[in-house]
Amino acid sequence: MNILILGATGRVGIQLVHHALQDKHHVTALVRSPEKIQIENELLTIVRGNVLHKEDIERAMRGIDVVISALSTDGATTLSDSMPYIIESIENEGIQRIITIGTAGILQSRTSPDLLRYQSSESKRKLTRAAEDHHKAYELLAQSSLLWTIVCPTYLPDGDRLGDYRVERDFLPVDGAKIHVPDTAEFTYEQITSNEFIKSRVGIAY
Repeated sequence: MNILILGATGRVGIQLVHHALQDKHHVTALVRSPEKIQIENELLTIVRGNVLHKEDIERAMRGIDVVISALSTDGATTLSDSMPYIIESIENEGIQRIITIGTAGILQSRTSPDLLRYQSSESKRKLTRAAEDHHKAYELLAQSSLLWTIVCPTYLPDGDRLGDYRVERDFLPVDGAKIHVPDTAEFTYEQITSNEFIKSRVGIAY
């Protein structure tokens, strides 16, 4: 399988690269700084580029079967600004499957079902800018014809892989407080061969 990983230099993204290479998939990583990926593998192709440049995304997307995006909001609107280019390129290449990393803020609120968590009292975060950017990206995917899945971790510290976590469609598992990076990467990677959460957000927590 040919997998394009966006955000491959991030904490989750680099672990996604390792998972895919371990399973002998061909991996393409579109990154601004190739020197940040200290991996030498004949199955890995590193493409220098920027997700905010449509032509870079189009170039990286050729011959790809599945797209995994671990892009962050990058302190701005990188996620929502790049998503139209990503969706258009995927559709033009005839790819259907995309898995992205979101945030628990864009899951439904249990206390206010008509709101997302970041819009409700359920969220403890005072700043909502990142969640708003993830929300825009979610809306763009939901309006597309793609087979998308958004993995939505809650507080995401570094830590050991535990291999035992809870997931729930559209909601954060009750009393979920955190999820380590390795478990988030593992679950996200598993979605390339799973149809369970097609066109869904999925909350993940211990």
